[in-house]
Amino acid sequence: MNYPRFDAADYLDNEEVISEYLNSVLEENDTDAFLEALDTIARARSMSKIAVETGLYRESLYKALSADSKPRYETVQKVLGAIGFKITVTSNHELRAV
Repeated sequence: MNYPRFDAADYLDNEEVISEYLNSVLEENDTDAFLEALDTIARARSMSKIAVETGLYRESLYKALSADSKPRYETVQKVLGAIGFKITVTSNHELRAV
């Protein structure tokens, strides 16, 4: 029996779902998983469109977002911007009363 191949990109259809997906992957502290998530989101949003918006070649994006790649921070920022997101930093320590 042949089943269709599962592709998370098919389900990343709104900002809230994408945001939750990225945040959950970031919590894993796994660079390869984060790059895979960016690749999945870029495919969901159209890799060709992301390439145009970032000024990068589509083939370069596939390579930069592949497992075991070491993309420049600038590239990650461009991709995040093109898909409509940014990275923010928050403290993971509880505030203590003085």
